[in-house]
Amino acid sequence: MKDIVTSRKMENGVAIYYMDGQEKKYESFNFSELIDLKINALDLLEDPKAYQVDLEKHRVVMKK
Repeated sequence: MKDIVTSRKMENGVAIYYMDGQEKKYESFNFSELIDLKINALDLLEDPKAYQVDLEKHRVVMKK
């Protein structure tokens, strides 16, 4: 799991950015994927540091 450092609204979803070593990378999720994961897109955009991304399973989870 990688900590999300920032997020950005895209035309059909949200791009989330995370650090991989010294490099900033991103993964994108469309709105229907976020709904299926029970993630509020507005919350993800306003407070991205409260979430983590699981790259292997392509999912976003709220930090505990």
